[in-house]
This record gives sequence, structure tokens and C-alpha cells, in this order.
Amino acid sequence: MIILALLTIPFAAAGASILIKPDRVRRILVIGTAAVHLSMVAGLWVHPVPADPTAWLAVDALGLMFLSVTSLLFFCSALYSVFYLKRVAENPQYESSDDDVLFGHRLEARFSAWLCLFLGSMSLVCLCRNFGLLWVAIEATTLFTAPLIFFKRNRHSLEATWKYLVLCSVGIALALLGNFFMTIAAVVNPDQPVSLFLPDLIRGAPSMHRVWLKAAFLLFFVGYGTKIGLAPLHNWLPDAHTEAPSLVSALLSGALCNCSFLALMRVQQIMVAAGLSGFTEDVYLVIGLLSMAVAAVFILGQGNYKRMLAYSTVEHMGIAAFGIGVGGSAIFGSMLQVVNSAVVKSMLFLVAGNILAAYRTKTEDGVRGMLQAMPVSAGLWIAGLFAITGAPPFGVFFGKWVILVETFATGRFVAAVLFLFFLAVIFIGMSKTMLEMGFGGSQRLKMTENPLSLASPLILGLISLLLGLVVPTAVSDLLHQAARMLSGG
Repeated sequence: MIILALLTIPFAAAGASILIKPDRVRRILVIGTAAVHLSMVAGLWVHPVPADPTAWLAVDALGLMFLSVTSLLFFCSALYSVFYLKRVAENPQYESSDDDVLFGHRLEARFSAWLCLFLGSMSLVCLCRNFGLLWVAIEATTLFTAPLIFFKRNRHSLEATWKYLVLCSVGIALALLGNFFMTIAAVVNPDQPVSLFLPDLIRGAPSMHRVWLKAAFLLFFVGYGTKIGLAPLHNWLPDAHTEAPSLVSALLSGALCNCSFLALMRVQQIMVAAGLSGFTEDVYLVIGLLSMAVAAVFILGQGNYKRMLAYSTVEHMGIAAFGIGVGGSAIFGSMLQVVNSAVVKSMLFLVAGNILAAYRTKTEDGVRGMLQAMPVSAGLWIAGLFAITGAPPFGVFFGKWVILVETFATGRFVAAVLFLFFLAVIFIGMSKTMLEMGFGGSQRLKMTENPLSLASPLILGLISLLLGLVVPTAVSDLLHQAARMLSGG
């Protein structure tokens, strides 16, 4: 019952958002939907729902981990949306330098509806255990997020939206071919029907045709890897994150990329069960390092800070993929990395929204001296810099540390050195821009910081700090269970 409620409530809220006319009521509805969804997910931690062996929708450790991150980030983004939508309603040119921006009651209603649909589709990704339904859910996230990227309705957001739709649709088409190849690989007896049910595929993995299964994995990797933002399939990500509203960028970076990563991890479960983990590890290692290298190159000298955070997303998804490739305890490190980077990156995008609200500019040159003008936002921004680059005591540090230790332990010394080198370059590149924004000279007076705009990033910042100081036992156990699912344990 609770599983169906996790899906029906967001979709029902989306319909209600279109019908409701008062803006205040609609905003309360979105926050209420997020709060109810988060409370139900928390209930799954306290009272786990036993998985029906035949059910297409169920909660396992891997799905609950990603569902929890998604629900938390959506709740914080919903809180922030009250501040954001109020500012946009007061100033239609907010967060845009173009003159062709349109805003009104119906646009805000549609924005709220698309947000709720996005939550529903991401929840479906986390809960479904059938590869056909999983593909549909991933495609739904693409369709439901495109209008959110286009919210500012100018030529730049239109270009970013089309790039997102075209590239991700091609990727999803390749993932569909992966489903077909997976079906062919699973054919053992022509007289028996083939199931795309995840438990059935895992049980039958040892007897699958290996050539077809490897081809299916490569198609899935390219297809879902495009939505994840792994290089060289990441080209949509910087434009979409830059042009979307800050709260949408937070969801794209922290939730959408992670849900797509979950889809790829479902494929990995089958590959491990088939005894092909050695084949997949090489792919993850190479693409993980390539993603970090691409992010390092483009972060250096990057003045557009939302674009810089977008490339940081490419880096962190590359780190998570690298950990899967290393294997062993590094898989647990990847799970830590996924959770912590999602929390910190979302925090930074929301703080970036505060900066835009005050300065209405997209370039670093216009926001120097934040510490004098916006002390709380500047403090969160600088703390986020150290958190996202992996400095202790924030949680991102420990995920990277676990991955690095296991890389050395398995004798991959060249990979470990490259891993450290790219991390150092990225730290230097991000530090230069972000510290200048916090401490650089400014002629601006102190600006008022809206409490509504600070609540969400403060919550996320405290969670990141908590996960760095002490990982709660329940969280640690869940991450270990998820890691064991990916290692065949």
C-alpha cells in the first residue's frame, strides 16, 4: 500500500496543481506532497515492507538508498520553491538577462505540476524491478524534466532543453536496444517465455549467452550513461544545469543523475550474477577516469558558477563509476559518494540561487565579496567548496578515501595516481573561483537574506557534516547492503 502511495500521491498532486488557482495554496500543496513523501520513505526505514517475489514494485536496499536521497532533495527543493516562485512572480526577469521571458499564474501552475510529476517518475525508477518498466520510468523523467529546464522561456533555455531532449532520447533509445539484447541473451529454451523481471534475470544470469549479454551491457552503459552525465556522453548536462532554475538544477544533479545511475546498477547486478564483473569493471574504470579528466579541464578557469557545478556533477558521477570499477570495498565508497555528493551539490545549487536572487547575474565577476554582502550564503558557499572537493570532516571525503584505499590495495597504482591528480586539479580550479566569490572585493552593501532561501541549504549542509562526523548505524547498514547487492554478496 505504501509503495503505491509513494507513486500516486505525487501524480495526484500534479493534477491538483493545475486545477488550483491561488498561488499560496498551490505552493503549500507542493510542500505538503514533499513532506508526506519524505515521511513515508522514513517509515520504510522504521518498518521495512517485505518484497513480494512476484511484484514489479518493491523496496530493496539499493532502491531505498536512492529513493531516500531523492525524497530528501525534493523536500528541500520544495521548501526553496516558495522563495523562488515568489521572487519570479514579483520580477518576471528574475534569473534571466533576456527580454522574451513570460511568466504568469498558469506557468507557475505548470511548473509545480511538472515538479510533482518529476518526483513520481523518480520514485518509480527507485521502486520498479522490471527492466521494461524501468526503461519507461527513465524515459518519463526525461519528459517531465524538459519543461522545468525551459522554465525561463528564453532562447538559451530553449537550446538547452532541445539538447537535453535530443541527447537523452538517443541514449534512452540505445537503452531500449539493451533491453532487446538482454532478452536475446536470456533465451535458453525457445519454447519458454523470457522475463525481464529483475530477480528472474539474476537467477538466470549464469546461463545467459555471454556475447549478447556483454552487448546488452554496453548499450545500457551508453544509454543510461548519457542520463547520468558520464563523459563523453555529458554534453547536455552543463547547458541544462546552467539554464534551469537553481532548485531544478539541484534536482537534476542530486536526484536525476542518481536515479539513472541506479538503473545502470540494476544492470550491474545481472552482470555480477553472470560472472562478468571483470568485463564491466574495466569499462567503469576507464569512463570514470575520463569523466574526472573532462571535468578537470572545464572547471579550470570556469567563471559561470552554475556551469562549474555542472562539471562537478560529471566529476562525481565519474568517481562513483570509478569505485564500481575498482570493486571490493570501493563499491561501498561509491555508495557513500553518491549520497554525499548529491546532498552537497544540491546545497550549492540552492545557495547559487540565493546569489542570483541578490545580484541577478550569472558570472563570477559580479558576485565578488559575498562574505560582506551575504554572510550566511557566503559561509554556506565556502563550506560547500570544502565539502564538494572532499575535505574533511564532510562526508564526501570518506567516500573518496575508501575508493582510493581500495584502489591502492588492489594494485591499480596508475589509476590511483590519476585519480589523485584529477582531484587536485579540480580542487584548485573550484577553489579559485569560489573563494574569490566569497572574499573578493565588492562595492555592494549588505543584502537581506530571506530565511526561506536559507533553510534548505542549511539542512543539507548539516546533513553533509553529520555524515562526515558520524554515519548513523542505520545509514551505514543500508549502504553496506546496497554494496553487497552490487558485489554479488
